[in-house]
Amino acid sequence: MALGLMLALAACSPIESRTRDGLIRAGLSPKLATCMAKPMSEQLSVAQLRKLAKLGTSAGESGEGHGRKHLLKRIRSLDDPQIVSVTATAAALCSVGLN
Repeated sequence: MALGLMLALAACSPIESRTRDGLIRAGLSPKLATCMAKPMSEQLSVAQLRKLAKLGTSAGESGEGHGRKHLLKRIRSLDDPQIVSVTATAAALCSVGLN
């Protein structure tokens, strides 16, 4: 039983948790953010995730809109095709329940 609990706790890494929390702060629903966080934290580097975190902070301070549409628009401004691809794919798959 203790092993099962340990495995369940290990399933959500700190990076995945931080990614999820950042997506929620960016205006995504907790359900969508939770779904998107796993593939994003697995497919993006720590440096790319840091870029995303900084983008969320500056966007929130500037009063820009929130939500999936605005998030993807801000992400495109990073000029990193992999971040755009991974985020857009995760958003699409999670939105239709395929992830």
